[in-house]
Amino acid sequence: MLQGKRILVTGGAGFIGSAVAHHLMLETGADVLVLDKLTYAGNLASLEALERHPRYRFAQGCICDAPRLAELFEIFDPDAVMHLAAESHVDRSIDGPADFITTNVVGTYTLLQATLAHWRQLPPARAKDFRFHHVSTDEVFGALGEEGLFTETTPYDPRSPYSASKASSDHLVSAWGHTYGLPVVISNCSNNYGPRQFPEKLIPLVIIKGLAGEPMPVYGEGRNVRDWLYVEDHARALALILERGRVGETYNIGGAAERRNIDVVTTLCAVLDDLAPQKTGPHRDLITFVRDRPGHDFRYAIDFSKLESELGWRPRESFESGIARTVAWYLDNRGWWEPLLQAHDAAARRGLATGGR
Repeated sequence: MLQGKRILVTGGAGFIGSAVAHHLMLETGADVLVLDKLTYAGNLASLEALERHPRYRFAQGCICDAPRLAELFEIFDPDAVMHLAAESHVDRSIDGPADFITTNVVGTYTLLQATLAHWRQLPPARAKDFRFHHVSTDEVFGALGEEGLFTETTPYDPRSPYSASKASSDHLVSAWGHTYGLPVVISNCSNNYGPRQFPEKLIPLVIIKGLAGEPMPVYGEGRNVRDWLYVEDHARALALILERGRVGETYNIGGAAERRNIDVVTTLCAVLDDLAPQKTGPHRDLITFVRDRPGHDFRYAIDFSKLESELGWRPRESFESGIARTVAWYLDNRGWWEPLLQAHDAAARRGLATGGR
């Protein structure tokens, strides 16, 4: 049971992190401290519903700041850490990999050291129950062909600066478990979508472009395949792994919803036609094929049978129901995403391999 547990959530003002914070606070009864640097992808508006809750706290800070981490561990005295703080956009990693190495690798190391120091001084019963849950991605496994699924034993083969930095962080977490005995669990998820996603990612970007009557960009020929996971299903899985997952294990989390990118976009067009029809014609007329991302992995697909058999988890949302909920949320929450377009140039094209700085 997570009720009454004190859980430190890094990156909790981000897309997945805010969904995790909501789930922990409203569904499990845990006490939550959100730590977030509030970069472009961190948004306090995503946590407004929790601000007045007596079991919720927020702290601004960077996971690379060891003194700040030590201060927060002493004040909050957590029973668990859920580590979601990361630079996460592949295109941005192509243009500027340094931020990804700093946050995802150095930041994870710094957080592991702070967690280890905290864990070592806990009373034996609390130390036994303590968990460090590292949240990662299926992109560390590289690319699949037309068939097959990523399992927990698939060899790592990262192809982008982002996935390489996440693979590095996965290995660090595993090493701190093996070397120092820190009770760790790792999860690797497929592509998330849903409310409060920063509008640089495919689904929110296409929704927003469609609402504005602007061209909807699709990389290459749109044939790249991803498995899509509704973010609230992901948050539920993460809490379950934190509560009942076996120490030292890795769990894959997938949505059982493989789709080509072009099929994702045409589905979005159909929902937009239904919920926000435009006078100029169907939204599919706005689909525009653009230059592909360098090194664009062809296909990802997740085998989550371990999570299902051990912990009884399955996604509740189908791709169709999740997309409908997502489009409806963006229609109803312009006040959340419109300021991001102006402040961060969120819809700009990135990742054309002109960077590497």
